[in-house]
Amino acid sequence: MGTDVSMDSAICVAGSRFIRAGFLATNCTDNLVIFVNSGGEALENGDSNFHVKPDIFFQGGDVLRTDERVIDGGDFPSVYQSSRFGNFCYQFENLSPGDYFVDLHFAEIVNTNGPKGMRVFDVFIQEEKVLSELDIYSIVRANKPLQLVDVRVSVTKDGMITVSFEGVHGSPVINGICIRRAPQLAASEVKHGSITCNNCAAEIELSSAQSKLIRMKFAAKYEKKIEELSAQCHLKSDECYEAWMSLTAANKQLEDVRAELDKRIFQNYYQDQAMEKQAEKLRDASKMYEHDKKFWVASINELESKIKNMKREHSQLSCEAHKSANSIPDLNKMIIAVQAIVAECDDLKLKYSEEQEKRKKLYNQIQEAKGNIRVFCRCRPLSKEEVVSGHATIVDFTAAKDGELAMLTGGSTKKLFKFDRVYTPNDDQVDIFVDASPMVISVLDGYNVCIFAYGQTGTGKTFTMEGTNKNRGVNYRTLEQLFKIAEERKEIFTYKISVSVLEVYNEQIRDLLATSPTSKKLEIRQATEGVHHVPGIVEAKVENIKEVWDVLQAGSNGRAVGSNNVNEHSSRSHCMLCIMVGAKNLMNGECTNSKLWLVDLAGSERLAKTEVQGERLKEAQNINRSLSALGDVISALATKSSHVPYRNSKLTHLLQDSLGGDSKTLMFVQISPSEQDLGETLSSLNFATRVRGVELGPAKKQIDMGELQRMKMMSKARIQLKRRGFAEIRRELSNLEGKAKSRDQIYRNQKEKINELELQLESKTELCRQLEKQLLQLLEGVKKKEEIGLTLQQKVKELENKVKEHGLEESKTFQHKVKELENKLKERTQDFELHTSILKQKIKELESKLIMQGESLGFQSLEKKNKGLEEKLRQPTPGSAEQPRVTPNEQKAWSRTGTMCGTDPQILRSLNSSNGAMSQSSGLLKGADSLRELRRKRELQSKGIENNFPLSASLIEHKTTLQIESNKGRHIDPSKALARVTRITKLATAQRPLSNNRINREQQATGVKERDNRTRVWSR
Repeated sequence: MGTDVSMDSAICVAGSRFIRAGFLATNCTDNLVIFVNSGGEALENGDSNFHVKPDIFFQGGDVLRTDERVIDGGDFPSVYQSSRFGNFCYQFENLSPGDYFVDLHFAEIVNTNGPKGMRVFDVFIQEEKVLSELDIYSIVRANKPLQLVDVRVSVTKDGMITVSFEGVHGSPVINGICIRRAPQLAASEVKHGSITCNNCAAEIELSSAQSKLIRMKFAAKYEKKIEELSAQCHLKSDECYEAWMSLTAANKQLEDVRAELDKRIFQNYYQDQAMEKQAEKLRDASKMYEHDKKFWVASINELESKIKNMKREHSQLSCEAHKSANSIPDLNKMIIAVQAIVAECDDLKLKYSEEQEKRKKLYNQIQEAKGNIRVFCRCRPLSKEEVVSGHATIVDFTAAKDGELAMLTGGSTKKLFKFDRVYTPNDDQVDIFVDASPMVISVLDGYNVCIFAYGQTGTGKTFTMEGTNKNRGVNYRTLEQLFKIAEERKEIFTYKISVSVLEVYNEQIRDLLATSPTSKKLEIRQATEGVHHVPGIVEAKVENIKEVWDVLQAGSNGRAVGSNNVNEHSSRSHCMLCIMVGAKNLMNGECTNSKLWLVDLAGSERLAKTEVQGERLKEAQNINRSLSALGDVISALATKSSHVPYRNSKLTHLLQDSLGGDSKTLMFVQISPSEQDLGETLSSLNFATRVRGVELGPAKKQIDMGELQRMKMMSKARIQLKRRGFAEIRRELSNLEGKAKSRDQIYRNQKEKINELELQLESKTELCRQLEKQLLQLLEGVKKKEEIGLTLQQKVKELENKVKEHGLEESKTFQHKVKELENKLKERTQDFELHTSILKQKIKELESKLIMQGESLGFQSLEKKNKGLEEKLRQPTPGSAEQPRVTPNEQKAWSRTGTMCGTDPQILRSLNSSNGAMSQSSGLLKGADSLRELRRKRELQSKGIENNFPLSASLIEHKTTLQIESNKGRHIDPSKALARVTRITKLATAQRPLSNNRINREQQATGVKERDNRTRVWSR
């Protein structure tokens, strides 16, 4: 219902209507002139010859398009998917004169989520508003069409139709404009202008010219009425002004009374102020007294507390002084005991370091006796596929605890292998790391260590080294052990641990921690003292085990992995985890830089068995080549050859520091228990046996000599600092003795100050007593002045009551006088009316007599009589003082008659006499209606001017000039007069509210223009 009301209120042209649906071509096939797709291209309907033209008739604006579907879009839904918006208009030219229908098509395709009022605009056709404040969203919502159809437009000879849009809130929008030729209206439907006859009530048709003429006549008639009303308004305003001026005398008296009242009020006000000032002074004095009293009480309390504190401090100082004097021998004993404890600690540290060195030497001797390369053998369990296939186990673990392993090569024959440790498939990752953990301690002690896993593909090398999230391998457990031991040794050693992860893939070194791939080739370089390193690799510093796991995960994710017939997830590269440990001994300052290599070698495999091709074949060849190079290095070391071919492979070149005799090495050989892997297993065991036979010689500790020298210098500096500390302690003892003596002196001085303060307190208490007495006297004086103030206030109230009574009496007398004046005016107006009626009768008789005499007598006799009458008029008459004066209008009339006397004296003089009588009667009538005329008459009467009868033209002109000059001399300023009137009305509100309200309303109704008109009239 609400949308229907908003639709109807938006339409401004009768006959047009809204349609909530899209355009249908069948509705306008015969009478179509043009259809424009606003903001879009030309369109055609395949079923009919209906064409939609592109948007080429616009001026300004921008284009909007949408891909959303328009609901109920009619035959051309794409019309509503494009629109023109902004500041624009359309002009259609070259149209034949006549009537047309204009249809407008809208759709909201921008503000699809509302709300209402986001887009409100007006539509004008031929500069006539056809739509007012149209809101598309409030009528049909978003993505729905809306049509305004049957807007009738007339086209003149210019052949143009203009459609413009004006935004009220937001930018206007249009989707399409359709122009159709409108049928001609029937004669009954055409409406003409008409008027109704007053006699027969018949309607008379009028043309446009006639109706225009009638409108002009009515306009002229109403203008005349407006002028008459404005003239009446001016007259009323003049009368009001005269009434205001009549009250000025009364207002002056009221002003005098008010001035007297103001004087009395000011006197009372000044007396009140004087009383208030005195009261304020008294209050300030009492406040000062209270403030001083509180201040002295607080100061006395503060002094008492200070005295107590000083006594307490004095007792404490005396106690401390006695204690310090008694503690001097105890301090000497303590210093001697501390020195003995320090020496004992130094001896214990030396013994501890010696024992630690012995333990390390014994362990290293055991390792060296074993050859420094230890070999652990681990066998994986059978896989599910091998169990299902029925493969048998060929490994005998009967003597595994003694480090022996038996292989069933065929029938009942066995081949024995001897290793440092043999692990069965039932052994866990924890058991394996227990035997490998002593190597970790060697790294923290400053030795290079290398742990690597060797074996064919699928034997569990990666599992042993890396493990899983739930069952960690050697890599993770090694680093965990490093951090644990470093935490235990933190009071003696400081450690810095960093990690780098490399892989050797196809004889190329790759950094697995690099964030972005680089084309730079990594090469092995030899640093000082035969240390090999790879410049450019990422060394991640780790401080806890969480960071270690993140680094290991990043390296594992970047490793090359592939699948073959032997293993689905086979490692296709050698993964090498390098852990750099920098250690510093806080006891002796010794610094070491050691390195731990944890290597997961790629699986050794036979090409015929894996059946790989292409890239996988190349990977397998490079893996076998590097492993054979490792075998050559082991053989050369076993035979103690003078040349060891480390540079034949990147793998052996990197492990040169670990295999070259300065490090401790541990090898995990991984084997398979399945009978189908017998050949590969025997090959791995034979290689491990050769490795176990290699003697590398004693390992060397990687000591940083520069750091050692620095620590020696620091220890000497510490000894000097300790000596200085002892000297400072002795100085402090002497200072304490001096301070105890100075505090005794301070105590004596403070005692003297306390005595002085007690004397000051006694004097101040006497002052406080004197101030209390003065305050009591001041309070008595304040009470007396308050009584005087109360009597003065009573007198002031009595005076105010008297003034009010006096003002009421005077206002009553003024009202009485005004009523008397009004009664006198009414009586005089009655007398004037009687006198005017008598004068009219006399004038009629004189006219008749003049007519009769003019026929009989000649012109000369009339002149003589006229002269005689003039002489009589010059003489003063007894009743002239009572006659009212003549108004300026009458003087003008007489001046006109005087000028006319030159042409026809006989007739003009008769007319002059009649006009003089008529002007006299009119002056009397005006005096009855206007107070202004009465006052002018009184002024003329007081000057002795007689205007009862017509005078000569020269005398009248002379008198009028004198009157104008006198008026100029006593000209009244209208602004001052109005100001006095406003003051009068403010005072007279209590006495005469009705007249005052009326005057105020008329004053507000009249503007500045009317005041100017009044001033002009009064100046004349």
